[in-house]
Order: sequence, then structure tokens, then C-alpha cells
Amino acid sequence: MLLIQKGAVNKMKYSAMEVLQFVREEGVKFIRLAFCDVYGVQKNISVMPGELPYAFEHGIAIDASEIEGFGSRHGCDLLIHPDPSTLAILPWRPDHGRVVRMFCSITHPDGRAFECDTRSLLINAATAAKKAGVEFNVAAETEFYLFELDEKGEHTDIPYDRAGYMDIAPQDKGENVRREICLTLEQMGIRPESSYHEAGPGQNEIDFCYSDPLSAADNAMTFRTVVKTVAYRNGIWADFSPKPIADKPGNGFYVNISAKSLTEKAKDDLLPFIIAGILEKAPDITVFLNPCELSYSRLGKFKAPGYISWANDKRSHLIRVPEAPSEHRRAVLSSPDPTANPYLAFALIIHAALYGIKNALTPPPASNIIFADADAETLKLYNKLPSSLEEAARIAKISPFVNECLPKNLVDMYCKAANGLN
Repeated sequence: MLLIQKGAVNKMKYSAMEVLQFVREEGVKFIRLAFCDVYGVQKNISVMPGELPYAFEHGIAIDASEIEGFGSRHGCDLLIHPDPSTLAILPWRPDHGRVVRMFCSITHPDGRAFECDTRSLLINAATAAKKAGVEFNVAAETEFYLFELDEKGEHTDIPYDRAGYMDIAPQDKGENVRREICLTLEQMGIRPESSYHEAGPGQNEIDFCYSDPLSAADNAMTFRTVVKTVAYRNGIWADFSPKPIADKPGNGFYVNISAKSLTEKAKDDLLPFIIAGILEKAPDITVFLNPCELSYSRLGKFKAPGYISWANDKRSHLIRVPEAPSEHRRAVLSSPDPTANPYLAFALIIHAALYGIKNALTPPPASNIIFADADAETLKLYNKLPSSLEEAARIAKISPFVNECLPKNLVDMYCKAANGLN
């Protein structure tokens, strides 16, 4: 008998045989095989229990031409292969006819890995880091807005509340929604760290505990689904766009990253190298961390970064190093927004951090300025992040670093927004 609790899946890594046993014993009727397109939009196909052994052994065919960035309009097949270690029950589905979900890897029919499978790109990045003697951990902090629905169930531009930063009920109407989100995530084996009302009207944030990069990205994908599902079940709409309200704070997808050496003799503090590597490669990877036009309406506004800098205690910088005991020190990258594909974002951040470690790069001194109060002469001392999608795409298109880390087809897809780059 598998040690999987009713309504939850433990964080153990299950094998295909154990998943098959669980499906039989727990009355599972539908298995959702989930993956995402190159832009991080989640897709899935549901199979019945009788098809699961075939899915594990051979994979399930999908029409790649219908998935953004996966194939030409003339059609081609790809195969998705469920990862049994990602088994999770969907708690909002009925116990009778239970539904579970697994994330998948993607291959060509001949068994070759699909080059634009961003989940596999993250696996490759983490594997490359371990071969270099470094193990990364990642945690995400994600912001989202809640809006009212109209009588037809369509979302409006009316915020769910008018509360402010860390307000409480009754001003904060999202309190019970966040509670339900966190409890649902716990039932799925995902542990949130904290939740609270953010600065914007109807804006919320939920933060996660550290985990390995792949689990963190899987959790980020699950989180978006849970938030949207719970919100809609409560008669409201969850909005993850970078700038839902023009004159209010945007939504960020803050990436906490730390690393430890797997070599016993190594005693270097890796954090300065990580900071230096990410700062150097920030312009190159911005189009992947901020992939839509609205992303650039957020950057440089309120506390979102606009310049390439780092600080210990100032939140408007690209990278912040919060005060913490030495074993908990981390770098927080604040430029990404929730429209980023988490697999791709984490992969590129790891590659940039690893670049800094391998080359023992030295970061510039920590900055103490507040950009909103700085004069023009002071601002000239800092390089800016790309200020538009077109500029970010042009930088990425010619970046040796990006083109070494990512397949050409994927780079071209993200850069097609820039005129003349198709």
C-alpha cells in the first residue's frame, strides 16, 4: 500500500509502478498529463487509467502544430512522457472520479529530446551546474491582482478590494482566498512560506519555500493554476499580467537564488559570483524574463527595477541581498514578472549565475541610492535594463550567451517581436 495521504501526495519521489498502484487503489479516473508551450502557458491532455501504462512506456502523441512554438502549420507529432515524481491530486475535483496530474517531458517520435521543451532545458541547466560542482536552490515570490467578475462571469477592471500593503480584513477581502490557495497547495504537496496583501488594490502575494530548481518551476506552474481556479470558484478573477492597473504597482515574479559548492575543499562564498554573473547577463536575458509589452510598463516604476544594480536593503534594485544568517543568504532578482516561463527563467538565471561562478566575477560595490530620488547625474552612473520589448529582443538576438544556452528556434520565437528579426 502506498503511503499517500487522502487528498494529498507526499513529497516522496514516486516511480511509475507506484503511480499505477495509487491510481488503482484510490479510484483515480482521469490523469492529466501537463506541459507548457515555449511561453509558459500550461497545456494538458487527460487520459484514462487504462492508458497510463502505455503513456509511461511510449508517451502520448500530441499535434505539435497546434502548440505555440512547437511545430509548423503543416503538422508534426511530438510525444509527452509523464514524470511520475510530479504526481499530485487536484483537490478541487470530486473524490468520486478523482483527478491527478503529472508534468511531462517532450520528445520527438524517434526518441530525441524536443529542443524547445523548456522543462528539459531547466533540467539540463541544473545538471550542468552539478557537473561544475554547484547546487542551486530557488524560491519564487509571485504577485497577482484579484478583480470582480460581471454577471456573465467575465472579468472586469474593478479590484476585489481597496486594501493596501499587509492590511487585514475587512479591508483585505482576499484573506480567505489566499487561505484557500495555501491550503489547496498544501494538499498537493507544495508548501507556501507566507501570504499577504500587497500594495495595489486587490493585489496579493504568496511566497514559497526553497527547493531544487525543477521543483520550484513545477510549483510555480501549479501555483498559477491553483490561484486561477480558487479565484474563479470564489467568483473573482486572478490577473498575473505585469501591469493590470496603469497607475498602480505591477506584478512581480521575484526569484530567490542561492548556491552551495558540492566540493568539500571549496570555501568561497558563491553569492558575490552569482550577483556579478546575473548583473552582467541581465540585458541579454531580459526578453525571456519580461516577454510582453506590458512588462516594460512595470520596469522602473514603483519598486520595480529599471537599472542594473544591486543593494543589501533597497528594494528598487535589480538584485537585493536581504539580511539573513550566512547559511540563508540569497540573491533576490526582482525584474521578472509572472508572464515569464518559469522553466526558461530559472534555466537562464542558473546559467548566468554559473557564468559568474566559473569566471570568479567580482560584482560592483553595493549601491545605497534610492532611484526614485536620484538626480540625473547619479543615474548616469548606472546602466539601464532594456526599456522596451523590441530593445530586449534585439539584445537577446545577438547575445552569444543566450545563443549558447538556448536553441536557435526558441531564441527566434522570443525575438520575433523586434522589427526585422524574423
